[in-house]
Amino acid sequence: MAASLPGEPLQPGRRRTPDEGHFDVIGLARILGRRLNGAEELRVRLWQNELRPTHTRACGVHTLADPDNAEALADKAREAFEWLAERAPAGYRFVWTDAVYLEPDADLGAEVVAVDAVARMAGGADAVDLACAHVRRGAGGWVAGDAVRVLAGPFDRRDEAVGAVERARARLVGQLRAAGREDLAGTASRWPPVPVEPDTWASTPERAVGR
Repeated sequence: MAASLPGEPLQPGRRRTPDEGHFDVIGLARILGRRLNGAEELRVRLWQNELRPTHTRACGVHTLADPDNAEALADKAREAFEWLAERAPAGYRFVWTDAVYLEPDADLGAEVVAVDAVARMAGGADAVDLACAHVRRGAGGWVAGDAVRVLAGPFDRRDEAVGAVERARARLVGQLRAAGREDLAGTASRWPPVPVEPDTWASTPERAVGR
């Protein structure tokens, strides 16, 4: 959830407070592998106790009582974001505004160019959505899609879903060239492989049956 920026009116239940937002940045970095020493872990626990007293707390209402403590939290959040920024996937960058977002890098001269970045510049090419899809396994088989939609599948095999995305990428290149956008089509050799999520669906015995 996005946070109110410092100086903005708070929006309880709709946006986190700035302190809650700073705490989230630290938490995101920890989830993605950032390690803290013992003193830092203790300080995070103390911040957590003040900002998240219960699992059912309402967001957007909790702030740190001590301004110096709040500034220390903001400093640690900035350190955590710097750690995140150094680890953005190739072709992407982390952006921190009211929350931390992973955005495609618009540099067409980069060593790796995200298909998402090309798609934003391409406008209404009809192959865009599937060309940007990732592959995951669901209850019915392998699918290609985004965070909320299934755009192709289900397929029996992972490589069939990957192939559907690769064909969409090829169509996108053709559409770009037909539209005179060789600047975009020419980046295709530097697009990353089709992202494939780990197969966690069949990781439990009950799901493994009939795999």
